[in-house]
Amino acid sequence: MPDPDAGGLTITAIETIPVIAPLARTFRGSYYRMTHRATLIVRVRTADGIVGEAYAGDEDKTLSDIEGIVRTEIAPNVIGLDAMATERVWQAGYPATFDILRDRRLGLVALACVDTAVWDAVGKALGVPLWRLWGGYRRDLPLVAIGGYYGEPLGPIAEEVAGYRELGLAGMKLKVGGAPPAVDAQRVHAAREAGGDDFVLLVDANQGYSVADAVEFGRRVADLGVRWFEEPVRWHNDRRSLRDVRTRTTLPVCAGQSELSPSGCRDLMEAGAIDVCNFDASWSGGPTAWRRTAAIASAYDVQMGHHEEPQVSVHLLASQPHGTYAECFHPDRDPFWWHLIANRPPAVDGRVTLSDRPGLGWELDWDYVERHRVAP
Repeated sequence: MPDPDAGGLTITAIETIPVIAPLARTFRGSYYRMTHRATLIVRVRTADGIVGEAYAGDEDKTLSDIEGIVRTEIAPNVIGLDAMATERVWQAGYPATFDILRDRRLGLVALACVDTAVWDAVGKALGVPLWRLWGGYRRDLPLVAIGGYYGEPLGPIAEEVAGYRELGLAGMKLKVGGAPPAVDAQRVHAAREAGGDDFVLLVDANQGYSVADAVEFGRRVADLGVRWFEEPVRWHNDRRSLRDVRTRTTLPVCAGQSELSPSGCRDLMEAGAIDVCNFDASWSGGPTAWRRTAAIASAYDVQMGHHEEPQVSVHLLASQPHGTYAECFHPDRDPFWWHLIANRPPAVDGRVTLSDRPGLGWELDWDYVERHRVAP
């Protein structure tokens, strides 16, 4: 339905382009394996010719479902609305998450794709980069790699750390939780020895440990300067278990990427379960939902992270005073950040500096897109 208050930024069409790229090798965490990288590019066209463009998510097995939700459920509800009314557009797309017989994350990822592209259009219309529009706290921030996978697909840990140094990154987030605590602790020791004292070191168990094992691991690495211990415990009682790990070790605890809503993250904060909230905008409804979560975190003195997706997280984290580290992968693990974005900012001395280009500011490499787009 046309928005009677819409001006020149009226949404006239939404286009989708699914993309899947094979990885150079298999990457294994505590209880999962990755062989492909997938995403959905969404283009939001407006009446005055401005096109918001973004990609979000990594759901290769459900990519067609997400695309279908954008096309058949969200697009009909938002076409005709004013893109400047970001809250109204988001609310119009939110019913895509209401089907109780469908994985709720499918609707949330679809909504995130549209929400991110809408914000890109708004930034372009205003001539303002999103890091500034969303708060403008800083224009540069540290970038760390997610790595240390089991089976060492990138070589021994010392070689992997050296590779991140060569890429200009500030540090790495090492996978743990898939081996006994003593073995995982040895891997963290190796990373610290290879990286040195100034190398940012985080660890991520991907919900792999019991509370007892997480506590043992935390005590074994207590003197290694680990910046945070992410998702240390299994999912079935995680709020209380996260709190227990936080109170029984000295490591800051990070979680939130598995939550579906700002209120879910609020409950973690209210329980005293986390020091850092790494809510994922691309998995949970888009930048609009992430910014709501960041406001709640500020009230609880909890820092904000973001689970991977640097194409949007660099803007979100740079905008906030309690933002921490943006995350990327090695080029073999995420070819999109390194190849899909033609004007990706380089990491220099561990930090990336964002430009003044309006919106997200990205130029997509359409030759790369065409090589990996999914045929209709």
